[in-house]
Amino acid sequence: MRFLCVLLEWFCCYFLVLGHYVSVLFCYVWMLVFFWIESYLQSMGVQSLWHLLFDWMSLVFLGLVMFISSMVVWYSDGYMAGDYNLNRFVLVVLLFVASMGFLILSPNLISILLGWDGLGLVSYCLVIYYQNARSANAGMLTALSNRVGDVALLMGICLMSCWGGWGFPVYLDVYKFDVIFMCVVGLVVLAALTKSAQIPFSAWLPAAMAAPTPVSALVHSSTLVTAGVYLLIRFSDAIMGTVFQSFLLFISGLTMFMAGLGANFENDLSKVIALSTLSQLGVMFFSLSLGLVKVAYFHLLTHALFKSLLFLCAGVVIHNVKDFQDIRSMGGLSEYMPVTISCFNVSNLALCGMPFLAGFYSKDLIIEFCSMSFVNVFSFFLIVFSTGLTVCYSFRLAYVSMFGDYSIGSLSSINDEVSVMTTPMMFLSLMAVVGGAVMSWVLFPTPVFICLSFGLKIMTLVVCILGALMGLVLSMISVLGLSSRYLVSYPFSVFFGSMWFMPGISTYGVSSPFLYGGELYYRLGDMGWNERFGSQGLYSLLSVGSRANQFMQGNLLKFYLFTLMVWFLFVMVMM
Repeated sequence: MRFLCVLLEWFCCYFLVLGHYVSVLFCYVWMLVFFWIESYLQSMGVQSLWHLLFDWMSLVFLGLVMFISSMVVWYSDGYMAGDYNLNRFVLVVLLFVASMGFLILSPNLISILLGWDGLGLVSYCLVIYYQNARSANAGMLTALSNRVGDVALLMGICLMSCWGGWGFPVYLDVYKFDVIFMCVVGLVVLAALTKSAQIPFSAWLPAAMAAPTPVSALVHSSTLVTAGVYLLIRFSDAIMGTVFQSFLLFISGLTMFMAGLGANFENDLSKVIALSTLSQLGVMFFSLSLGLVKVAYFHLLTHALFKSLLFLCAGVVIHNVKDFQDIRSMGGLSEYMPVTISCFNVSNLALCGMPFLAGFYSKDLIIEFCSMSFVNVFSFFLIVFSTGLTVCYSFRLAYVSMFGDYSIGSLSSINDEVSVMTTPMMFLSLMAVVGGAVMSWVLFPTPVFICLSFGLKIMTLVVCILGALMGLVLSMISVLGLSSRYLVSYPFSVFFGSMWFMPGISTYGVSSPFLYGGELYYRLGDMGWNERFGSQGLYSLLSVGSRANQFMQGNLLKFYLFTLMVWFLFVMVMM
């Protein structure tokens, strides 16, 4: 276990340094170089060609994935201590990271599908890791939802076979408005929506919280859910100027609005953070649909830093309170877990867009570019209001669970003295503080002039302040139990807290018509008319014929005389 952790950390740090070095070189010289690694695999006389694409985008993202993965594996040494299957867990996590790395470096749909399916298969194994009914249900929902995207990618591969190759960078400009290629782009968009849990495929992301917390830190930060965003970034040239751009704008706006509202009515610590991931994925898709490809990629990187830290801090809290996750029964944790709560506040403020933290450089840039673009009022309202909702649920989470009165129990032993778990959190906290500034210098070496009025400039600050105040009000409602006194608001709480009934609609809503139709056919068809005229009818007919034949072959004298007379009369009539 120790050897695997050390090996992974050195391997990841090497890729991190290499990725940042190459990215700085490419950005400042302003040149894009493609390194193609070609390997010929010969078997049974068949020759296949594989490519790996190393550019500044893939190297930076791969380095970040490796860095976060090393911190998560290091953290797992303390979080999963005493688990009988710890070595298996680490190996499955390494396979998960390897699938994501293969997807990042792949420039054609065939190899992307291998990494894509690898993520889906390994994520199912990780979600059902605890081997109980809740994990099994969540794993099945996750696997089936992602299979829709897998089928879409497979259909895209079939369509691209018309051109004799699957290297999509070659065809982005040549066949941009070709009908077949537009179908391929539509299928890729569908696959990205399923993998990144956008509406109507949002139900599986909160359900995937059944996995261990280190897995959630990987899934929600830099691996599974970000694969869809990264794929659309690669296909961004083909999406711009098509109907899919407007479609993504609408879907992403609804997703971040729905997730922001749902997080304010959720009381489960892990699910609040999961809904915040869903909201930030909507922000990435929103900026991507506006043509802000590099800004969306920038937010993808910064979000990975503070979201992984947020999950690791939540894991320490859950680990200390004996796997209890209701934030209404927490409080006063800052006195007993100062290191964890400090890291938690850093990640929470970075999520809110606190100035000079990692999230500020990307989120503020998205809102400013959105203010300068020709976007409709509805979309502009969604991005601004969703920013306020993000601040609201983040401060509500901090007020309710981390501060206030201690309400967990006098016998609970709460501390954050496990250095194996706190050390990776401090490394990620450092990156959450300085990572945004460093990556902004790397990705945007040339300053971009943004001209906004004073009102638009301070609008984000005003919305954040109002969101923080609203979060304080909601935290008081949660702690004092005021929501239970006003039963009129209960249906609204259920509606918003259940993600607009999205889990029920995307599971029971899809399967119920088929199940009802199958039951109806079973009662009326299989057990009804088909049974009457099928097996039972044939059995009755054969039984009657068999009895008649048996009666005829009974050697009865009366029957033979009767048959003779009938035939004699028949012959006489015919003559």
